Amino acid sequence: MKPLFVGMGEALWDVLPEGRQIGGAPANFAFHAGQLGFPSVAVSAVGNDALGDEIMEIFTDKGLQYLLERVGYPTGTVQVTLDADGIPNYEIREGVAWDNIPLTDSLHSLAERTGVFCFGTLAQRNAVSRASIRHFLGHMPDSGLKVFDINLRQHFYDREVIVSSLEACNVLKINDDEYERLRPMLALEGMSLEADCRELLRRFCLRGLVLTCGAAGSHIFTQSEHSYLETPRVRVADTVGAGDSFTAAYCAAVLAGKSTREAHRLAVDLAAYVCTQHGAMPEVPEELKNRLN
Repeated sequence: MKPLFVGMGEALWDVLPEGRQIGGAPANFAFHAGQLGFPSVAVSAVGNDALGDEIMEIFTDKGLQYLLERVGYPTGTVQVTLDADGIPNYEIREGVAWDNIPLTDSLHSLAERTGVFCFGTLAQRNAVSRASIRHFLGHMPDSGLKVFDINLRQHFYDREVIVSSLEACNVLKINDDEYERLRPMLALEGMSLEADCRELLRRFCLRGLVLTCGAAGSHIFTQSEHSYLETPRVRVADTVGAGDSFTAAYCAAVLAGKSTREAHRLAVDLAAYVCTQHGAMPEVPEELKNRLN
């Protein structure tokens, strides 16, 4: 059986200039893993409200399996505005359902059979969801990929959450802006980007580190390899969800037995395609899906 992919954290509505779109990095990750042929589950919480009903309906329509607990808080929303380059800015509502993902027997059981788990900092801003994420990490199989897609948003993170998450993960995904914010926080003093990434691999015993740099390309570092690829030039609709698709594609390709370079190529091409579409969960073209065969 293929490994089970799980994305856990925020499930919400991105309120974009052209209308509402389903959002949340962990659900985006699970959606794209499913598009690439792997069993996947999005884990979060929604409110007892119409927005929560609609998230469940859309996940069902998109064929995305989910474990969404109903809690006594409103379903999350994010006001997204795009700059001239299509880069999103986020206004994230607080005190919402995904801040309060409960630890249940179903969640514990899911952890025990998960092969790839993706989590970030945002859903750890509240103690309830943070405890559930930590429990999940502690009860996954040791052989699984524990992917920390850091996703720093506004002020919703601190050094303790970042360091403890780095200690719990074995794959780190960051972008160039997040890398610059991590450097002073973690006292990274290498003479180059590669030196700093190698230090992170060493310090936290990582299997891999993914660094995306927007139009300037992307890097994947493992203990023995470094792959760099340029970013394809495409007509950008928006970049929402592109990083999540990159992470899902990279993990899917690695688990399908592809080389680091092949996995990197698929991740770059899928993320570029997502940038040409509105919203974070477009249908993936068959040509990209077939690369894992």
